[in-house]
Amino acid sequence: MPLINVIPGDKIPVAPMNVRLPAWRVPGWLLVFWWLARGLFRLTVLAVRYWWLTGPALLALWIRAEFGGLVLAGVVTTVAAGCVGWWRWHPVSWLRFGWYPLVARVRTLAVYRPRWASVMATCGLATVFGGDRYVPRLLRVQCDRWGDELTVRMLPGQIPDDWGQAAERLAYAFRQDTGQARSTDRPDRVVVRFMRRDPLAGTVAPLPVADVPDLGGLPLGVREDGEPYRLRLAGSHVLVAGATGAGKGSVLWSLIRSLAGGIRSGLVEVWAFDPKGGMELAAGVPLFARFAYDDADGMAGALDDAVKRMRMRAARLRGVTRQHVPTVEEPLLVLVIDELAALTAYITDRKVRDRIKESLGLLLSQGRAVGVHLVAALQDPRKDVLPFRDLFPTRIGLRLTEPEQVDMVLGDAARDRGALCDRIPETSPGVGFVVLDGVREPVRVRFAYLTDDDIRSLGRTYRRLDHAQEVTA
Repeated sequence: MPLINVIPGDKIPVAPMNVRLPAWRVPGWLLVFWWLARGLFRLTVLAVRYWWLTGPALLALWIRAEFGGLVLAGVVTTVAAGCVGWWRWHPVSWLRFGWYPLVARVRTLAVYRPRWASVMATCGLATVFGGDRYVPRLLRVQCDRWGDELTVRMLPGQIPDDWGQAAERLAYAFRQDTGQARSTDRPDRVVVRFMRRDPLAGTVAPLPVADVPDLGGLPLGVREDGEPYRLRLAGSHVLVAGATGAGKGSVLWSLIRSLAGGIRSGLVEVWAFDPKGGMELAAGVPLFARFAYDDADGMAGALDDAVKRMRMRAARLRGVTRQHVPTVEEPLLVLVIDELAALTAYITDRKVRDRIKESLGLLLSQGRAVGVHLVAALQDPRKDVLPFRDLFPTRIGLRLTEPEQVDMVLGDAARDRGALCDRIPETSPGVGFVVLDGVREPVRVRFAYLTDDDIRSLGRTYRRLDHAQEVTA
């Protein structure tokens, strides 16, 4: 036995303990049984999850075993005939409760589930913590005529804006055309919509004119889900921005058309300003109470008159009501300006320009409650051109030339939320995104297109009953 030299003051090393664990022998049949049980459990889970496949399959096998192939063929034929009859008798309910739910389940199984984890990882929406991978959970898929809506439970720490920034990448990953994310009433969930077909690909015809316009929802076009788009004018001002040929005229004339019934009856009074010499709005002169063009001093005077009317109306309504209700005696006053930048930035006379800016600031800040509304269109959304864009609660962005202009018009991070105004093709005039104050997600809309003949016919049919009109050249 070797000797160990111990130096005084040193610790004596302790020999490691050798522990021999008991050997457990597992019978081979138990391993096989465990493997089969695990496989059976997984099959049961899959059968319950995809009951809409396993249920009919088991029922078909049972009918085939009990009654034979002829009976099975008869049952299948009866079910198919019932579906066809349902489709022919009431196609709306068939599509809503029969066809689209089936399409959603098939697309969930064939398109989204197999690639979900990998797409989440490559798009930066999955994470790893403590060696474990965490993936957002796909809760539900809904389909309609135009696309798919995916309801997803987000991971802790995610917000809908994260999904809005990744929506375009998600659309390409799942081989869809476009993607957009929006929040829900539950803070842990987000809805991602993918478009398979574009309902806004075709031109929208002029919409019917109501005898009494609904100021809480004026029909102007079609949304991307195929439903009519209604703009709330009551208590709001509207800003329209778009490049040359983007379709600003479609927005203005659709709005004027939706007010035409009120114009004829006297409930609505429209003052039109066309600094480009009257080229855009002159066709609708019979609809306007005042029409100003070319003369900058005359347009400044008309805006001053609007401010005076606003203050007089505010004095009459003070202490009576907080919101103006249009009447023939006190009609709704709508100021339509075709090119706002021509009034705020391009006028060389500084005094006139300052008058116009002062009037516009007063109208935008005080006019909504007393029934004075401003609808303005412009091409250049720079801050020096439009210093009070935040006073427009409703903002519409048509096709824009640069990505930075989207946030200038619609607000910070609007492009990240899906308002891709710079991606709108030149072949789609009248397509744009609408943003409302207090609403995070933009709405994609195509506004109705009115030809020159439509505008002239509108002027003849719905011209003001009193033909008195002031025209400022």
